[in-house]
Amino acid sequence: MTSLISKIAVLAVSLMMAAPQFSNAQDAQMGQLIGQSMAKIDQTAPETFLTCISELKRIEAMYPEAAAPKYYAALQSLNYSVLNPHAEATDGLLDDAGKLIASLEKCKGTDQSDLHTLKGFLYMVRIVQDPAQNGRRYYLDVMSHFEKALKINPDNDLARDLQQKFFDGMSQATAQ
Repeated sequence: MTSLISKIAVLAVSLMMAAPQFSNAQDAQMGQLIGQSMAKIDQTAPETFLTCISELKRIEAMYPEAAAPKYYAALQSLNYSVLNPHAEATDGLLDDAGKLIASLEKCKGTDQSDLHTLKGFLYMVRIVQDPAQNGRRYYLDVMSHFEKALKINPDNDLARDLQQKFFDGMSQATAQ
């Protein structure tokens, strides 16, 4: 399961390092701030994820109506948590990610495919934390959200790649 965790994290971070294109000057400034924050992440240093998450939360406070800072803060919280499932900060980050995902549901312009990807990833991290207890509990939720994400946007690479990593991890876990 450890190799699965690292593969998921590498994949998620690499897919999301490029900040999205924003339409106006304020959005461009927000995008630049997000990109600068995410560029500081070093996967070998967990504290860089925590620093990035803190910066993304400050950006979110500056742009409370924008979906992007919420999305990236939730995503990086999940990335940290999948890499460090038993770290002291993980439970709090997962709770925060759940709240950010809930707030994204209310945000105008939230990409529904990305929203379902985050939901699936959240449940996936819960399984990584405690496969024996949470595997049965959240398996269908993971699958359902990734399927919804891909139905809405078949080109959602993050959803497709996380779904594949989940399949691979479940296959490895059930083979043992």
